[in-house]
Amino acid sequence: MTAILSSQRRESFGATRRSSLLTLASAVVLAFASGSIASAQQPPKPPAQLVVTIHANHTARPISKYEYGMFIENLGQLTYRTLWSQMLDDRKFYYPILPPSNHPARPVPTFFRRMQLRKWHPISPAQSVTMDTTDPFVGEHSPEIQLNSTTPRGIRQSGLSLVQDKHYTGYIYLRASQGAHVRVSLIWGTSPSDRQTVTLRAIPTTYTKLPFHFTVGAGSSNATFEVTATGTGNLHIGTLSLMPSDNIDGFRPDTIALLRQIHSGFWRLPGGNFISDFSWYNSVGNIDKRPPKFDYAWNAVQSNDLGMDEFMTLCRLIHTTPYITVNAGFGDAHSAAAEVQYINGSIHTRLGAERARNGHPAPYNVKFWDIGNEPYGPWQLGRTDLKYFVIKTNFFADAMRKTDPSITLLASGSMPSEMIIEGVAHANHIPFSQVGICTPSDWTCGYLKHSWGNFSGITEHWYARAGYRFSVAAAKANKKYPHVEAGYIPFHGTTLQWVREPSNRVRIKAEEWQAYQKRFPAMKKKHIFMSIDEYAYSGAPPNLKLALAYAMVFNEMLRHTGFIRMSAFTMGVSTLNITPTAASLNTTGLLFELYDRHMGPGLIPIKLTGNSPQPLPSEHLFGDFPHKQAGSPTYPLDMVAALSPDHKFLNIAVVNATQDTQHFNLNVDGLVLSGPSTLWRMTGPSITAANNLGQPPQVTIKTIHMDSASHSVAVAPISTDIYRFPIKATN
Repeated sequence: MTAILSSQRRESFGATRRSSLLTLASAVVLAFASGSIASAQQPPKPPAQLVVTIHANHTARPISKYEYGMFIENLGQLTYRTLWSQMLDDRKFYYPILPPSNHPARPVPTFFRRMQLRKWHPISPAQSVTMDTTDPFVGEHSPEIQLNSTTPRGIRQSGLSLVQDKHYTGYIYLRASQGAHVRVSLIWGTSPSDRQTVTLRAIPTTYTKLPFHFTVGAGSSNATFEVTATGTGNLHIGTLSLMPSDNIDGFRPDTIALLRQIHSGFWRLPGGNFISDFSWYNSVGNIDKRPPKFDYAWNAVQSNDLGMDEFMTLCRLIHTTPYITVNAGFGDAHSAAAEVQYINGSIHTRLGAERARNGHPAPYNVKFWDIGNEPYGPWQLGRTDLKYFVIKTNFFADAMRKTDPSITLLASGSMPSEMIIEGVAHANHIPFSQVGICTPSDWTCGYLKHSWGNFSGITEHWYARAGYRFSVAAAKANKKYPHVEAGYIPFHGTTLQWVREPSNRVRIKAEEWQAYQKRFPAMKKKHIFMSIDEYAYSGAPPNLKLALAYAMVFNEMLRHTGFIRMSAFTMGVSTLNITPTAASLNTTGLLFELYDRHMGPGLIPIKLTGNSPQPLPSEHLFGDFPHKQAGSPTYPLDMVAALSPDHKFLNIAVVNATQDTQHFNLNVDGLVLSGPSTLWRMTGPSITAANNLGQPPQVTIKTIHMDSASHSVAVAPISTDIYRFPIKATN
């Protein structure tokens, strides 16, 4: 599943006139063909012999356990189709039940964030099904079926996926007139034998939960679930559920097992843009009585099954640390403090006691809390100007810390580069000449000036777009078309340039952060850190090429462990191939597994130099930023080195995004290496090799044992290699 296209994240701000934008972009490419964009396509010539030196006595802060985190939000049906086991859409009947002619029985598949809900349809006659608004079970209305003594009437939903011989369990809340006979059926074919029916008798006159279960005789991708009844009077359906019986606390066991295998340090949840219109109050308690809601951030209906307790359960199941974002859009400080009490309070507090009544007596003890999501963006619900939001941040911090003084708070920042690239400055009619470090448009500096003491970290987000490059010149020339991301133009560079593009976003954030540290020296003394809470290289399929790009992103973050202490990849489930009935790791997930195991928490980065610098930036976003492009001075390779916590091993991660075997001579200052050594190599037969569900993996991680630490090292084409050399002694 691909990550979100960053332009699509802004849909609530205004639809992108894509064809017009591309027409303009093509003209801009021609206009600047002889300038900076063209110069970016001229790679430097590497030296005849690449020499790399490790400086073991120059160490950095150890790699944080939160370096390879994940981000997830209730974005349309994303979490429900990937993590949650519920098979029935709109099970609480947000929509009225209409005949099939009013909307298609099978929705046309679309980009994942627009996953349409499968609809409920009446079993004729259509007028026999109405919506009871007088006494609904949950939400605004519930189905009411007028019964017939001989002809079954009811509702059905099609488009379900089933696995042969698998067991499915469910329940339904019903109330009915006396004498109603109800049947629930699961249908996987066209013959009378291709179904299983469970009869429910003696339906009470008040809503009652009635269980059922099925064993499927054949697999299907278009199965149907039906509820029918005969009798007199009426039948009322409250809500209903159908899940595979092997679900784990409501979650899919296949995706849970894979996410546990990746071993992410934390998950940031439950949003995202979603959070600014989210009420945590309505997300706890009886899952069947939580009303469905319309999500105005993503223009989608949420069943409200995945709430705060479910997200905490998810983190427990995949062995990760939860990190919660509170609603600072339409939300307020009081509700944020109440959420802290519900999550972390003892059972002797009002909301801690409510959590216990909901089946979770032990406090979750969540440490990390983020105040708001992208509050700087015009797309954000409840947006205010910076001068007001810093005050709001202070209110939130004060209320939340009074509830639990032990929590670690993060402020939702945005540096000048992000204000330019995301088009926020453009949308607010701020001239590019007025965008810079600690100018009025700098949200991160706003916190440093006006919210000091109310945060321990500041968040940053970035999304790069595959096949495009941001150009300030193009953004300045764009006067007519969408303000948001107006500077993106098509770009067709070399594979190496494509692969390095997203890591440049990390590089400029590091330069900006270091500029803040010079202006605010207390940042270092107080260990104020950066959390890259969202990032992705959008629009590219998960294959070896994309994995090489993310490996360079990891390397760039590991060069700045002194302040980049957390990062959250968008989305956590984008590490997987997922269908309704199966899942597997894709190449992105495989890369996360490689780095977590072999360049993971506790390793100590050390200085690495070389005789082949990366090419200089082709264009400055603002002032003289960025000073450098991402990457180590080992062009065309990208490398980082780290010591094991016990100083017994030296690990070196090397990314080779070229089609040729590359060689380098390795010098180590301060250590004496010895063999045997180990190499973990992630590669495949081609740059587009992928690991597709149901097929043998094309990209693998091979463990290669080497006899001794060699002075000359060969790096395979299109590969990410991690070498581990035993340390014999220090010198």
